[in-house]
Amino acid sequence: MKKNGFKAWLYLLPALIFLAVFMVYPLVDVLIYSMEEGYNSTSQASYGVGLYNFSYVLRDPFFLQALKNTFLMVIITVPISTGLSLLIPLALSSIKPLQNLFQTIYFLPYVTNTLAVGLVFMILFRKTPYSDGMVNRLIMFFGGRSVDFIEGPYWAKMFVFCFYIIWVVMPFKILILTSALASVNPMYYKAAKVDGTPKWRVFTKITLPMISPMIFYLVITGFIGAFKAYSDSVALFGVDLNAQGMNTLVGYVYDMLYGARGGYPSYASAAALILFAIVFTITCVNLIISRKKVVY
Repeated sequence: MKKNGFKAWLYLLPALIFLAVFMVYPLVDVLIYSMEEGYNSTSQASYGVGLYNFSYVLRDPFFLQALKNTFLMVIITVPISTGLSLLIPLALSSIKPLQNLFQTIYFLPYVTNTLAVGLVFMILFRKTPYSDGMVNRLIMFFGGRSVDFIEGPYWAKMFVFCFYIIWVVMPFKILILTSALASVNPMYYKAAKVDGTPKWRVFTKITLPMISPMIFYLVITGFIGAFKAYSDSVALFGVDLNAQGMNTLVGYVYDMLYGARGGYPSYASAAALILFAIVFTITCVNLIISRKKVVY
């Protein structure tokens, strides 16, 4: 038994080394940086140890704006993208002749470069001296007023940002839920049909419980992925996100490291740990809820 246990640890050793080097060490390093007050990467010096970095970050208006943007984006995009990703496979399941074609079309944004999609969105929504953009032309065609969605009011920029996030994340969710729906035992549906069960009850009592683990997986990963959003905002609004008022939490961490306000890994580490605490808390809440709502 001891020999087998030694072999097991030996097989696990490469994975443990990888985790220690690329996960444990960076976490410890971030924790140390976050406690060094006023550490500057240029001077390589700090003037104390404590919680000042956290208090500075929590009072920084740029961080508060990034926190607001991230929370709004998460609250809007995760439920909408998950709901639409469930409705589309349900609709596709009733279109047998063109089902594979539509599945391919819906999956295309997932294999397209994020920045390329962002550039297309910017062209569609941005006003220029020469054109109001395709979306504004459509709005004016129906009697509305043109809006600058890229450099205009906050609500307009947030609308484009959320629309873009939903567009980008939906293909993967559609693929997962399409597979989940296909895995449901058809005998349940046949039994419900014999009993004359209404379609809405079949959905709520058979389909939804059977695919609830996949929905829960998509919700958890959706929350985590949305909180890590940064390149999506850059693709739409450029690199100066603070000036646009559209920075995210990850963008704030990057700015504190390499941006115009960069060179302060202590502030960046404190912001990263706050982000980690938020994501960890939301994940734990979802896990608690899943015990009552998810059917395994």
